[in-house]
Amino acid sequence: MNFGSEITKGALAILAAAVIWGLQPIFYGFLLHVPASEIAAHRILWSFVFFAVLLTAQGRLNALSRAVMDPGQAGWTFAAAVLVSFNWFFFVYAIQIGQLTQSSIGYYIYPLVAVALGYALFREHLPRLQWMAVGLAGLGVVTLTYGLGTLPGISLSLALTFAFYGVVKKKVRASPMVSVTAEVALLTPLVLVWIATATPLTHSSGTWGLLMLSGPLTGLPLILFAYASQRVRLSTVGVVSYLNPTMQFLVAAWIFSEPVSVWHLIALLLIWSALALYSGVAIAQERARAVARVGTSGTN
Repeated sequence: MNFGSEITKGALAILAAAVIWGLQPIFYGFLLHVPASEIAAHRILWSFVFFAVLLTAQGRLNALSRAVMDPGQAGWTFAAAVLVSFNWFFFVYAIQIGQLTQSSIGYYIYPLVAVALGYALFREHLPRLQWMAVGLAGLGVVTLTYGLGTLPGISLSLALTFAFYGVVKKKVRASPMVSVTAEVALLTPLVLVWIATATPLTHSSGTWGLLMLSGPLTGLPLILFAYASQRVRLSTVGVVSYLNPTMQFLVAAWIFSEPVSVWHLIALLLIWSALALYSGVAIAQERARAVARVGTSGTN
């Protein structure tokens, strides 16, 4: 393997991002004594500090000012900020109430919710097999709802907030790092007030250190994800990203000892089948396009 190639670097980046996301519940397990809303506020604040330092080092802080002050973009950026902050909150909340399994399921079904929104809002057409995949995932959610006797609220909240976040991001013109920095920048004044009134000064130095570390831990995988998306195939990014909810599920079962019922397993089997079907079709389509491009270039 050529570790110096851009494709290899991109593959390693998306693998690292997925592993960091998948193991994050262990980190937040050390903050169970801090309310989820307070943790979400600190994630926003220290993510802003982390990204602002990076942009300053790159000499790109002016791009942040333009993104925040652009009247045509500020509304979309703020909407994206609200959606991603709720997503971060629900993720930490799931850990704190012992429902990391639901978080895992939410990130499994998110890509298929995004597909459905793409069709509903942007008329993005899909082959029949991929619609079957969406249907299988929906059946998985229905099965889990029936088995548990209630809607998997955490799963749906995570999937919907991140899917609509993706929809809103289509309207944002700034580069990935600048746009994410702009999002947390717009919320930072609000969370500063929240932290000033909600964070006890009696927190230990260890707790403060962990809250500050949540910023880089939030920002780094986003940077790795953006880096990978520019260097490897979208299907590769998608398939490797499923490592994140898989690791979350294993952490929930093995480290947090969350109960896993037969309904969870049936739902996950349906969702895994849906993802395998959807990803298989996507990979086949991408290979066909690559062959077509090679054939076209060979005739020129």
